[in-house]
Amino acid sequence: MRVLVVYCHPVPESFCAAIRDCAIEVLKARGWEIRLLDLYADKFDPVMGCDERRSYNDGAPRDPALKPYIDDLNWAEAILFIYPTWWYGLPAMLKGWLDRVWATDVAFALPAGKGRIKSLMTHVTKVGVITTCGAPTWWSVVVGQPGRKTILRGMRALCATRCRTFFLAHYLMDASTPKTRAAFLEKVRRKLERF
Repeated sequence: MRVLVVYCHPVPESFCAAIRDCAIEVLKARGWEIRLLDLYADKFDPVMGCDERRSYNDGAPRDPALKPYIDDLNWAEAILFIYPTWWYGLPAMLKGWLDRVWATDVAFALPAGKGRIKSLMTHVTKVGVITTCGAPTWWSVVVGQPGRKTILRGMRALCATRCRTFFLAHYLMDASTPKTRAAFLEKVRRKLERF
């Protein structure tokens, strides 16, 4: 299995970095081929400019800086997102990557008329999310978990018909302890051993 680990956190010593390292260790032990995409380390530009937006529906992005990211997306059979939940959703850097890379003639093809878009991501059969969140579980549910829905509904809809998904979140991150963080890493380990 070829898995693209999409990691998004600006702080090198963050708990998300510990999650990333744990996930890579487990996936490598399973014999999976891994590509790590670290959006902050790559200095990915999440901003879609005027000309890029004007030509968005015309075809695949023309910015040569996006080609390696598109190649990674086309290579992947599974995608694992690791990021902090900020204001109930995705960090701007990750949202910008979705906006600019999951684009026309990369992730989907637009119909000639009023028909449905056609998925170009059917090679992706697994999508997982591991995140941290300062809010409690109940409040995240009340707010509607927009980050979860963006990836596991919106992006997953472009993947294989029977694409398997999972979502793990360490809630109340701001009040976390070494014990809660260790327990969460063990949960990550168990989930990825079965993923």
